[in-house]
Amino acid sequence: MSEHIKTRLLVVGGGPGGYVTALRAAQLGVPVTLVEADRLGGTCLIRGCIPSKAMIHAAEKFTNVREAAKQGGTLGISLSAPPTLNLAETVKWKDGVVNRLNEGVAGLLKRAKVQVIAGWANFVDAKSCVVQTSGGQLSITAEHVVLATGSEPVALPGLPFGGPIISSTEALSLQSLPKSLAVIGAGYIGLELGSAFRKLGVDVTVVEAQDRILPLYDSALVKPVARWLEKNGVPVHLGASVIGFEAGALFAKTQDGRSLALKAEQVLVTVGRRPRTEGWGLENMGIDMSGRFVHVDDQCRTSMRNVWAIGDLVGEPMLEHKAAAQGEMVAELIAGHRRRFDPVAIPAVCFTEPEIISVGLSPGDAGAGDIEVITSQFPFAANGRALSMEAGEAGGFVRIVARKHDRRLLGIQAVGAHVSELSGEFALALEMGATLEDVAGVIHAHPTLSEAFFEASLAGLGHALHV
Repeated sequence: MSEHIKTRLLVVGGGPGGYVTALRAAQLGVPVTLVEADRLGGTCLIRGCIPSKAMIHAAEKFTNVREAAKQGGTLGISLSAPPTLNLAETVKWKDGVVNRLNEGVAGLLKRAKVQVIAGWANFVDAKSCVVQTSGGQLSITAEHVVLATGSEPVALPGLPFGGPIISSTEALSLQSLPKSLAVIGAGYIGLELGSAFRKLGVDVTVVEAQDRILPLYDSALVKPVARWLEKNGVPVHLGASVIGFEAGALFAKTQDGRSLALKAEQVLVTVGRRPRTEGWGLENMGIDMSGRFVHVDDQCRTSMRNVWAIGDLVGEPMLEHKAAAQGEMVAELIAGHRRRFDPVAIPAVCFTEPEIISVGLSPGDAGAGDIEVITSQFPFAANGRALSMEAGEAGGFVRIVARKHDRRLLGIQAVGAHVSELSGEFALALEMGATLEDVAGVIHAHPTLSEAFFEASLAGLGHALHV
């Protein structure tokens, strides 16, 4: 006979949305049961954001040392022998980072007295599920249910994952480097990983069906990334449709009818992610859908009373920080607080070479909305900190889009080394309703990259100091 559990709140999925929901609800005194079939931390921590950034960091270190060896030394540092890379050891280090964070999440949930069940949940109706665990089967009924099942990589028809055809998950766990790698998809996942593998010495080729790379970002932000790819010998085939893979070659056709046969020991497919809606009984819950996503309102309520959905399951952007923010809000709503999900902007960061950050409206977005704007920018080539890190000559900049009549900030973008660390200041400025004068009135520490934000605001006011 299976065990039965009754709980106030059932959270399905232990990723950043689910575990934050559980932690916040427990803080507020709500009894919580969390079900997760995989490791705690979800895609972001286990097989996405964290491990990919660890590998990108290792690749950057390796390429810096390798280039220094080629040149006989740099910055007064000389090397006596060329560096080598043991990918298995690099992956072991990456796994150590992941394990530490995974254990940290488990510890937080334990201290908060969240009941964590390792197993696969399958719903029989909106408030009841059966969970298959290693010890057998148990059933759970709940007053509130939060669905946080996340997303999964999309495979291409005719190129199912397996063998030499890999997703980002397998790419982050390789034990040896392929000699050649074809990346299908020039979005942020494909170019982040493709650039990292190129730094590690792999011959990388990118195939993209659209006519440009990184289509979510405007051309000015993308140009420095395109220049890096060209400089580092990464061919990019735009407007190309993949036909198939055979005998170590990826076959594709361009829009003008040319056939491509690209040498590739392995093929990394990064054409997008889809919400994980299958295999756990969504069809038994009577919940309205919005296309492929679960339909929710501005409080993440579904069409079924006391059933909530968050994160990748409910639509774009599929970002960890969006899921976590929604989870925190839902927990507070269940505890009786008044909240709704209405951020001014959600930062989007691309960890390519160089990095891109975008918050709020771009100049094109504002123009399409018939808003008269001021657009100003400041180059990192005139920023002391960027130059001291050898990062000032890559064409990077900070750009501000402000409404003309009151100079209120509508959007902020940047491209350059380490600009992801500016995302918090950018998002805060928009959430607080800052104007150009507000940013210009804040004393920014010297020497830092953030001074470029200060200078861009001065440029918008017509009196930049250092350009």
